[in-house]
Amino acid sequence: MGAHIVWDWNGTLLHDIEVVIAATNASFAEIGIPSITLERYRDLYCVPIPRFYERLLGRLPTDEERAVMDATFHRHYFARADTAALAEGAARLLADWQAAGRTQSVCSLAPHERLLPWVTRLGIHGHFLRVDGSTGDSIATGKAAQMVSHLAALGGVRPERVVVIGDATDDATAAAHAGARAVLYTGGSHSRRSLLVAGVPVVDSLAEAVAVAEELAAQV
Repeated sequence: MGAHIVWDWNGTLLHDIEVVIAATNASFAEIGIPSITLERYRDLYCVPIPRFYERLLGRLPTDEERAVMDATFHRHYFARADTAALAEGAARLLADWQAAGRTQSVCSLAPHERLLPWVTRLGIHGHFLRVDGSTGDSIATGKAAQMVSHLAALGGVRPERVVVIGDATDDATAAAHAGARAVLYTGGSHSRRSLLVAGVPVVDSLAEAVAVAEELAAQV
């Protein structure tokens, strides 16, 4: 029985926050925005991304500015993405969870055609029932709808036994939309203060996240 864990990818299993900050600052430089620190990024970051830009600039960027920033961010991010490693302890946690006869999967808005090679290259693809990244449909509908589709595709996994582990408030929103619970991890895009507003457990390590997931599943 136990929990089925749905892992987020960027900022959760993949420790890529330094790559994100470098790519963000490169995109800001293109339109003359001063660089941002990790601490300020985590305090301001939110989705949808235009709202993040509005918090930072005090206004919404123009369509032209946004197009330049988005293109520059993705160019710099994917040029550096191979330097990002798994989060501390992630490989062992994934292996131990599978060895205990429990199930897990990945649901991410990272592009699906990039996500699968990433997971395979890092040697963890065999631990998951499914790995779902974003496609045209999920980009348009958002993570909440993507999570519903992901859980439906798992087959036989009851939503009330699913715990989503992610690093952003939209992970908690997506979990609730799909009838699941969530645990949020402070190693990614959000500060602890901003994560707490989601009203779900907030932890500082993936080991803690897995322990909380077990506790939540035991309550069902």
